[in-house]
Amino acid sequence: HLGLVARLVSPALEVVVRQNAVLDIDLRHTWWQPVLGGPFPLSVADNPFPGAETFASRILDGPVRTLGDAFAALSVSRRVLWGNVASALNGAASILAPARTLVTRLLAQPPLADTSTIVDGRFLRRSCCLIYQAAAPLCGDCVLRSSS
Repeated sequence: HLGLVARLVSPALEVVVRQNAVLDIDLRHTWWQPVLGGPFPLSVADNPFPGAETFASRILDGPVRTLGDAFAALSVSRRVLWGNVASALNGAASILAPARTLVTRLLAQPPLADTSTIVDGRFLRRSCCLIYQAAAPLCGDCVLRSSS
């Protein structure tokens, strides 16, 4: 889920920052290629709507919520899923510095409010992404690190 969400919100944030527009991401017109052992290529149609103010409704309440609903049906906690979204947005904003203001605003609003916090300038999730269960080390914004 985290990988899919990151691949959806990252290009959407870039379009907001560079074009002041929001991609019209429709999961029916999103293409991917399965790749063993790593991230898979994902592409979305480049058909933006003018105005950055609709990012939350067009992206978060659209394809991101749809993906979350699909994973929730597999018994994944919605708290974990929205934590993944917060983490993906934070990661993208770390690379796209102009996106930081928008991401900060998004993280303060439902359903992302209370999914993360900033401690000593570092982004920390308030839910576990469960990646450690896949025999991987803790993720960079792991809630488990805050207690150590």
